[in-house]
Amino acid sequence: MTVLAHEIMTPSIKAVPHSWTMDRLARFLTDNEITGSPVTDESGEIVGIATLKDITEFRWNAKRSGTSNELTAEDQQEARRLRMVLFEEMGKVPVEVRDIMTPIVLSVDETTPVRDIANIMMSEHLHRIFVTRDSKITGIVTTYDMLKIVSNEELTKRCASND
Repeated sequence: MTVLAHEIMTPSIKAVPHSWTMDRLARFLTDNEITGSPVTDESGEIVGIATLKDITEFRWNAKRSGTSNELTAEDQQEARRLRMVLFEEMGKVPVEVRDIMTPIVLSVDETTPVRDIANIMMSEHLHRIFVTRDSKITGIVTTYDMLKIVSNEELTKRCASND
């Protein structure tokens, strides 16, 4: 008997509004011990996903050196100084979740076999995927949820018997 999405999904989803600041998102993720969250618009519809990786990439890109090797050492130093001034000024204007989120929402139906979910997650390099019923999100499958299969002997046997 095939193991389906609804059997391993986490049914409670902690979503954040797209108008939250990046710093508030970071606190929320840390406080809830999660690495990502769906993002909702004003009407409560999920419009994307924001993760710790999104926060890290935003901060990394703001500090990263993009200077060309064709610049003199003096020009490179000036470019770094200007980038830091811009980054400091940007820090005064709150970056919102909508500015850093991934606007693509991938999902599977509750009746999707976990093997198919694993294949999607691996091919798309995802750590989480939404689960739906009648086009409404009912849960989320994360890499942690997928580990439930490995740790549960009955689920492991059911998955192995699908071949």
